[in-house]
Amino acid sequence: MSTAAPPAAVPAAAGEEVATAPASSEATAAPSTRKHRNPSLYANVPAAEIIDSLPLETRLMVRRRQYGGFWQAEFLLKGMAAAGTCFEPEASDIFLASLPKSGTTWLKALAFATLNRATHSPSDGQHPLNHRNSHDCVGFLEFMIIQQQQQHDDASARGLYEALPSSPRLFATHLPYSQLPHAITEEGSRCRIVYVCRDPKDVLISYWNFYKKVAATAAATAGGDGDGQDSAGVTKFEEAFELFCEGRFPGGPHWLHALEYWHASQRRPDQVLFLRYEDMLGDPVGNLKKLAAFMGCTFSEEDGEDGVVDQIVELCSLENLKSKDVNKNGSTRLGIKSESFFRKGQVGDWKNYMTMDMAARLDKIVEEATRGSGFTFGNSSLLGRG
Repeated sequence: MSTAAPPAAVPAAAGEEVATAPASSEATAAPSTRKHRNPSLYANVPAAEIIDSLPLETRLMVRRRQYGGFWQAEFLLKGMAAAGTCFEPEASDIFLASLPKSGTTWLKALAFATLNRATHSPSDGQHPLNHRNSHDCVGFLEFMIIQQQQQHDDASARGLYEALPSSPRLFATHLPYSQLPHAITEEGSRCRIVYVCRDPKDVLISYWNFYKKVAATAAATAGGDGDGQDSAGVTKFEEAFELFCEGRFPGGPHWLHALEYWHASQRRPDQVLFLRYEDMLGDPVGNLKKLAAFMGCTFSEEDGEDGVVDQIVELCSLENLKSKDVNKNGSTRLGIKSESFFRKGQVGDWKNYMTMDMAARLDKIVEEATRGSGFTFGNSSLLGRG
């Protein structure tokens, strides 16, 4: 799927700067002409010199630029644009894709524990997930690419990937499908992608609470390093709700992000597995078996008899992960307090924050955007949790 051009202009709003965006031919062609570039890897990233001209949104956590229809973190776009060609996908690579607060932490834990169950028994008290946050067990592809660029040394940068288990390697990403490196999504690629989506209303509530935690920590920390945290911040939920409805949340619009992966899963079912957070909560064992089969590590009859599936479900449960000291103290490699990644994990918690009119408005936006696609989010209204 090719990357669409960003709109030339969008209405100005508080906290936003607007600039005319170059045509998509400029955004996608420039990287392919640079020396030491692999265009199949980076054709979906705008040239570094045009990023500053893209529409800008400064509210809520990080500075974001609108590119290809999505509001991406500015530092992410610039880091990817500046990166070298050290990362080359392998045929057995598996990518766990999602938007923030859609079940990323849980999916990382489940996939990591399932792939590595021969090496690390889920019943072992020394299992990595008992003393490492799942974000430190499965790294984000885009952050690794940025880190490789900062190494300024191809040999050292390649070490970031060579240190991973050789087959299969496990990565995570928040990138839209249309902005993944072409080498991952092109016809004939054998890389596998697992995507998890969640009801947009619950995503908004989870992100709002996450944002407040991170913003409070930043405010309490003296001598900020200017990492893009907005100084004024968003103090009212109603403002966050408007941003979300406008699709201006990090990585948004949420529904279009999910829709891209949904379409990909319909076109390439052997390469893209589409999961719903609500279904996973309703049937964790069944969905874990589906995940294992897709990743090429199907559970055996012996695994079933030994209770391995149930052990992994328990090991990766929110209640268990929250109880670990590593997830109550300290920070992840992302520089975010570990405890910030854990809250309720419930379905339908939006009812405690939104009016029914707000929920109906957001549902209508999503319905109109996905109409005719055959795609629907999990229905948090009917599950009765939260």
